Amino acid sequence: MTQDTLNTKKILIVDDDPRIRELLLRYLQQQGFDADAYADASRLDQRLQQRRPDLIVLDLMLPGEDGLSVVRRLRATGETIPIILLTAKGDDIDRIVGLEMGADDYLGKPFNPRELVARIQAVLRRQAPVPALAAETAAGESYPFGDFVLDAGCRELRRKGEPVALTPAEFAMLLVLVTHPRKPLSRERLMQLARGRDIEAFDRSVDVQISRLRKLIEADSSEPRFIRTVWGFGYVFVPDGENV
Repeated sequence: MTQDTLNTKKILIVDDDPRIRELLLRYLQQQGFDADAYADASRLDQRLQQRRPDLIVLDLMLPGEDGLSVVRRLRATGETIPIILLTAKGDDIDRIVGLEMGADDYLGKPFNPRELVARIQAVLRRQAPVPALAAETAAGESYPFGDFVLDAGCRELRRKGEPVALTPAEFAMLLVLVTHPRKPLSRERLMQLARGRDIEAFDRSVDVQISRLRKLIEADSSEPRFIRTVWGFGYVFVPDGENV
């Protein structure tokens, strides 16, 4: 990602700690981002309507509406803006719940601002349009499974005719899965096919996207019918839910 690209990216920080807000504002601006910060989520909706950022860095523990509630509310309305959670909590459950609700990544406090920038860059790269490899493989095709149809031409997932909101990265991942039915794919191969690159440091996007896709298309995400885990390897897509 070039410096010119970074200059166009708007990052919104929501954290009630004034020291962290000031530190991140200075550092992100030094790295070429257009950064702004709020102490709570009370003005977030207004900001999203007036000057939409490219990514939100969101503290988990906020006064008023907390970070988990913000993620849940935004994703429930179909909002797909990338979100990175900041958390001082040691309990992994909060982080897992945040990812399952739709956060794109998380970072525990205290943290190195350089690592946050690396995570921001990785998440922003995943928001790029569907790559040529996945798009060319399935251009104009439709893939039915269960109550769903993935329309590659329209870049849309529908359930019983109704559209289901997907981020560009989630669409690319699902497109790779449905075009490789019953073929186990490693995490590395999934990333190569969906994004045209290898997995990078700090990149947990494959497992995060699989978790979110399961919540969208599975009747019970804990016992998936379509997207099965191949333990120690990766995932396999079974379009009709048969045993593999």
